[in-house]
Amino acid sequence: MATTPHQMIYLNNAATSWPKPPQVLEAVNESLSLPVFGSGRTTGTQGEDYITEARESLSAFLSAEPPEHIVFTHNATDSLNILIQGFLTGKKNGCHVLTTALDHNSVLRPLHEYERQQRVRLSIIPFEGCSVRPDAVEAAIQPDTRLMVMTHGSNVLGSVQDIRSIGTILHDHGIYFIVDGAQTAGHIPVSLRDLPVDAYVFTGHKGLLGIPGTGGFYLRDPEAIAPVRFGGTGTDSFSLLHPRGMPERFETGTHNYPGLAALAAGVKFIEERGIQSIAEKAEAQTSFLIRELKRAGNITIYNEHPDLPIVAFNIHGLQNDDVGFMLARAYGIIARTGFHCAPLVHRTIDGGEGCVRLSLSWYTTDEECRIAAHAIQEIAGNADSPVSPA
Repeated sequence: MATTPHQMIYLNNAATSWPKPPQVLEAVNESLSLPVFGSGRTTGTQGEDYITEARESLSAFLSAEPPEHIVFTHNATDSLNILIQGFLTGKKNGCHVLTTALDHNSVLRPLHEYERQQRVRLSIIPFEGCSVRPDAVEAAIQPDTRLMVMTHGSNVLGSVQDIRSIGTILHDHGIYFIVDGAQTAGHIPVSLRDLPVDAYVFTGHKGLLGIPGTGGFYLRDPEAIAPVRFGGTGTDSFSLLHPRGMPERFETGTHNYPGLAALAAGVKFIEERGIQSIAEKAEAQTSFLIRELKRAGNITIYNEHPDLPIVAFNIHGLQNDDVGFMLARAYGIIARTGFHCAPLVHRTIDGGEGCVRLSLSWYTTDEECRIAAHAIQEIAGNADSPVSPA
């Protein structure tokens, strides 16, 4: 059942979603068809105010008020670096920081770098099954714990964490809480009005269906984070000091206008279809894939009940990168293999060998899921060392 190249099946949406909605591509083209419009940067009136449109769209979509507390950056990694560095600025005596073994390198690497510089003491909370237990977070708190940074949804296991319970515990201890929502925004309903988080990070090119080069964060209290970048904003330009108002406090230089136009269009696309409908379709397709893969006795699935459309697996007797190669070359199926920038997850689930990951989007069809399941079963059937199911 190998496919020809023009029948490519794309199942790597947790890295970058594809295809993009036609409205998103049209928004990019339209934004480039006229000169850039931005308050304080031109006398022209041609063009749309894509920055404000995107900010208001994200504010409404995430229930994150006021809109000025939505800050745009290059991506989720950029956002996390700004927030972590900004929180730690001025804390000369250091402090204790928490994160989890489920987290992505966009969290782990900044924190480990500050640990290397002896600016923080870092504790990494393990996960059980596919989740971090709130009581494990509480047990890890020390007298000088000031910050926790953690993922909302695992990019390997597809498990959504109980940030409501964790945030409540942290706030009871006066601990600042930054949540990485790179895998959840656009896939599941998120209402920041109701969640006890201090900062929530998003990226534009995954579940929000925009293009690469956009991301940002919501900040409940801007005074809690020191600015770490300074420059032109198009406002208060006679002053040699950077503005302290929002969102200019954290936004410098020229915005990615085409990217923000795409982001606003992606959010609108999701709202028109309904986030709940998107989540239900993804759940049904993900459950189908897992049911089919479980038919093979030599496939290990690392989370049989993911909350996000992510299926992580290995075939006994085959290296994960070899499986990915066969899927791509013989079947035209694009997946992802390796460590997925989450080394501590793999240290726990597969001994540091890595795995194959399938990740779906709104555009994934039922037929594509059937073809993918058959292809993986076929590869597993030809593996050298099949084992019986547990």
